[in-house]
Amino acid sequence: MKKPHIIVVEPLNNGGLLHFSYQLCNALSLMGAEVELITGQDYELSFLPHHFKAHKILKLWSAFEDRSSDITLNSFQRLWLVLFRKARRIPRAFLALWAWVVITKHILRAKPDWVLFSILEYPFQFLFIYFLKLRGFSLSQLCHEFEEREQKHGGDILRRFDSIAYESFSKIFFLSDDAQRRFLRLFPFVEKRKTFSIPHGNSEWLLGIQSPYKKETLIKKYNIKENETVVLFFGLLSPSKGIEVLLEGFALALQSCKAKLVIAGYPTKYINARTLKLHTTKLNIVDNVSLDLRYIPLDEIGALMDLAAVVVYPYLSSTQSGALQTAYTFGKPVIATRVGGLPEVVEDGKSGFLVEPRQPRELAEKIIFMVNNPALCRQMGEYAKHLSETRFNWQFVAQKILHAYQSDNED
Repeated sequence: MKKPHIIVVEPLNNGGLLHFSYQLCNALSLMGAEVELITGQDYELSFLPHHFKAHKILKLWSAFEDRSSDITLNSFQRLWLVLFRKARRIPRAFLALWAWVVITKHILRAKPDWVLFSILEYPFQFLFIYFLKLRGFSLSQLCHEFEEREQKHGGDILRRFDSIAYESFSKIFFLSDDAQRRFLRLFPFVEKRKTFSIPHGNSEWLLGIQSPYKKETLIKKYNIKENETVVLFFGLLSPSKGIEVLLEGFALALQSCKAKLVIAGYPTKYINARTLKLHTTKLNIVDNVSLDLRYIPLDEIGALMDLAAVVVYPYLSSTQSGALQTAYTFGKPVIATRVGGLPEVVEDGKSGFLVEPRQPRELAEKIIFMVNNPALCRQMGEYAKHLSETRFNWQFVAQKILHAYQSDNED
């Protein structure tokens, strides 16, 4: 039987979507497919073992520039920075457009059986996708997001462009049943038989990265006292992640437990680091919160997870969470909100707890419970690790995708 030839398109040089694509490509290849990944020239995972071909042919910028100094800028400096970031959108738009020319030319030459695209980021992408459909290619998408959660204006116009792309896909994969249902309500013209729900795989690849950092190093860096239990938020910082609710809930929790909150992750353009710092001052928890606002290097993640007793995901909205899978991979229990696909992943009372969004008091109660019950907290972490190795292993994810592709041949 001929190996299916699959091209996965992930233009990003770094970040969670790229990490997902790397693990998926490896898993598909180990399941017998011939797999190629099209990505950026500064592909951050080049040092890892590959069971597939990675084509680093896209000249694009890093999604994660240093924003750590934003918190210290004065009003004039912040204004200049905003104007600079707006102005550079023009040359970046041309770079993105050319990247899609390169992607399309590579697909035309390679003639794969299937092309799997990641998130639709730019309105013009539908032109290239529609063109490839007209040329007879079988196209599919891993639909991480299909709604704008951080910026609402212009959503209807962008949705029209995306609709053309969605009509061009023969298969669309979602990372939760909830996301699949919401998509079908939003885009009723897409036939349900073309859509599939698959699990978000674990972060097992991180276990193989040797870290020069020790737990003791981070204890000193974050100024953690001997009797403080670490509560961690890890991942991208954006308004939909509920960071302010977390700060309010943590302030309440401190009335009944001794803990340190570490917020570690990259602040998107919708997050004002200065405002975040002022919020900790207003709540009188400056000494109890460490803000590590940057793209956390891959070799620090293991030490960071080792530091934490529990990892909190107080999202206001979500489709699914790769950051949560990272916590599971390192055997950490979680506290997450009942939004999107998170309830499909968190087994309430077993791998962690579920709380309602925008409820700082309920969040505080669960933080207090975790901090004051360390043995049960560790037990939940062990079960989370078990889920990571079973329900969320990548072989299972790859099998579901390959089965969906093969179903076309059976029709």
